[in-house]
Amino acid sequence: MSQSRAAVILAAGLGTRMRSSLPKCLHPVAGRPMVEWTIALARDSGADRIVTVYGDKSRQVDEAGQKAGTLTALQDPPLGTGHAVLAAKDAMAGFDGFAIVLYGDTPLIRAETVERVFAALEDGASVAVLGFEPDEPGAYGRLIESENGDLLRIVEAKDASADELKVRLVNSGVLAAPAPLLFELLGEVTNDNANKEYYLTDVVGLAVARGLRAVAVRGDAGEVMGVNARADLAEATRVWQVRRRIEAMRDGASLQAPETVHFSYDTKLGRDIVIEPNVVFGPGVTVEDGAVIKAFSHLEGCVIRTGAQVGPYARLRPGADIGPDARIGNFVEVKKSRFGAGAKASHLSYIGDADVGAKANIGAGTITCNYDGFGKHQTVIGEGAFIGSNSSLVAPVTIGNGAYTGSGGVVTDNVPDDALALGRAKQVNKDGWATRFRAAMTKRKTES
Repeated sequence: MSQSRAAVILAAGLGTRMRSSLPKCLHPVAGRPMVEWTIALARDSGADRIVTVYGDKSRQVDEAGQKAGTLTALQDPPLGTGHAVLAAKDAMAGFDGFAIVLYGDTPLIRAETVERVFAALEDGASVAVLGFEPDEPGAYGRLIESENGDLLRIVEAKDASADELKVRLVNSGVLAAPAPLLFELLGEVTNDNANKEYYLTDVVGLAVARGLRAVAVRGDAGEVMGVNARADLAEATRVWQVRRRIEAMRDGASLQAPETVHFSYDTKLGRDIVIEPNVVFGPGVTVEDGAVIKAFSHLEGCVIRTGAQVGPYARLRPGADIGPDARIGNFVEVKKSRFGAGAKASHLSYIGDADVGAKANIGAGTITCNYDGFGKHQTVIGEGAFIGSNSSLVAPVTIGNGAYTGSGGVVTDNVPDDALALGRAKQVNKDGWATRFRAAMTKRKTES
């Protein structure tokens, strides 16, 4: 990469078809706002400077861009794509490398595709446009090329001739050029059109009129899809999930029913893991080698260590750290808790704000009573401890190494190592009570 690179991300549109108070490009795909996908793309493509262009009615985009570490620029009022790029001129001052225009509502473009656009500039083109061939070209602007393959102009569908409408190569909107040239050409763009807007696409014709070379770079239609409505958002998510599932299996994970597994943008998977059907990964999940995630489990903000097994029907919330060869079984919820190597909670339990030692066993129906209405408190369960079924561990409390708690107990005090804690009331049997109760109830029902 001989030239420095920058990206201008157009994200000023409200997206009225989304029917939302949230600006369009802040709607998430796989847990990440679309504009953040584009910012990440710019960084992955080697951009040293990134400018996010937002609108007067989408100030949240300004906040998101700054939080992500980009420069931001206001477009107000919105007067077209060329005008939007010009809004970034001050933020781009002094930059003389290559600049690419990207969009905050196209989350699926790959870095290798952007690399090919920049490569066209490295090879001598003054302007490079990313094009694609959709099944139905419809209202897309057509990329008109010369016989030798150079790009001559971009023609909007409504202005195209019958022959031009037959062209299948269309404009994605992504355009790159040396930054000084780009802003110089934009300064010549007029709004002499029906919409009275300044179009970025006019840059191509202006460059060619100067004797400069423009080229079209072919891209994949699935990558460049823009999101304008909720249905588009769902389709973008579907496409990304298909892509991610293929990557996961290629990298050594076994997905038993791939179409039912849903990943987050940052899911990290090791090798030789098994993921059963209907598993959902929220943000912040790492699964190490050899782990098994059983069906209908929901994971978020957690780590599953080597050889651990989770589910079926388990829920791991943020802060869960499931140690090597540990077992989290059906209908077990774990939040902000560490399980040591080989520890088990096999059935119907809630473990929150806890530290569970290696090889400890937590019986069915156990809960850590971690919240007193004002604050959270920790439960410590020592190595090799055995927690009887249906126990309530009232935090803060420590169960020592090798200690036992009796089934059905309420444990409020610390339990020493290797001790047995019995925290339940003494059982009392009342002979004949059930017979007397049934007779009384029968008589009452008959009399009524």
